Amino acid sequence: MTATTTTTRAATRGTASRPSRAGTGFLRHTAVLTLRQLRAAVRVPAFVVMNLVQPLIWLLLFGQLFKSVVEIPGFSGGADYLEFLTPGIVVMMALFGSAWAGTSFIEDMNRGVMDRLLTSPTHRGALMVASLVYQAVLTFVQTLIVLGVAWLLGARFDGGLAGVLVLLAAAMLLTAAFSALSNAAALLARDQNILIGLSQLITIPLMFLSSALMDTSLSAGWVADVARFNPFEWAVVAGREALLSADPDWASVWSYLGYLVAFTMVLAWLATRAFRVYQRSA
Repeated sequence: MTATTTTTRAATRGTASRPSRAGTGFLRHTAVLTLRQLRAAVRVPAFVVMNLVQPLIWLLLFGQLFKSVVEIPGFSGGADYLEFLTPGIVVMMALFGSAWAGTSFIEDMNRGVMDRLLTSPTHRGALMVASLVYQAVLTFVQTLIVLGVAWLLGARFDGGLAGVLVLLAAAMLLTAAFSALSNAAALLARDQNILIGLSQLITIPLMFLSSALMDTSLSAGWVADVARFNPFEWAVVAGREALLSADPDWASVWSYLGYLVAFTMVLAWLATRAFRVYQRSA
């Protein structure tokens, strides 16, 4: 065997191992950064609790205030408004919580942590994915709490465990998508007040242009038309269909979950590229 052949094979082995090392580094960085945020949440749980209190208030108040809405002719959401409302409240909690995800990036910018991370070997994708995973974990825990409270109030879900899992998946995907959007806005705006304004501008219309609180068959026709293209509505419909029905329309459920996966991947990719804009303008 010639020296040239040996060198070529060694170079080939080295090149082949680079993607593996890069993938391992990405996963390791993602795990470390996710644990960093989880530890912060454990040390200061006030934000997690505050994000949970409002949805529970809505569940309690709206569930009682509008419980007779099921008697309106044309309402197709079932015979119990609390059961109809619960998936909407879960997804609403996911949306509102994820809209604030960018605040952690702004805090890191203000403390200089973000600049140190970006000048280190830390994987850019891991910085973004860790934030999305952290928010999704919070949504998972908070969803189980909301479902538990709804069950204590008398709600019963025919979809069983499969329905719960679909609702969790829909809520976590929506969380990841809008966390990515919030992080991108934070990197571009670098201002807490701007981020808050953008969050309110986006979340409130998305919530009311959906069936989260009211069956769209009772709304103006254009509301139902707009809701078809609303990612928030995709999560609500997928979760509600799977949770409330013993025999759900699985084709519809998987379609909406597929839309959410594609939506999340696009926003995560765009948010990761926002790091370059941040670094160029730093």
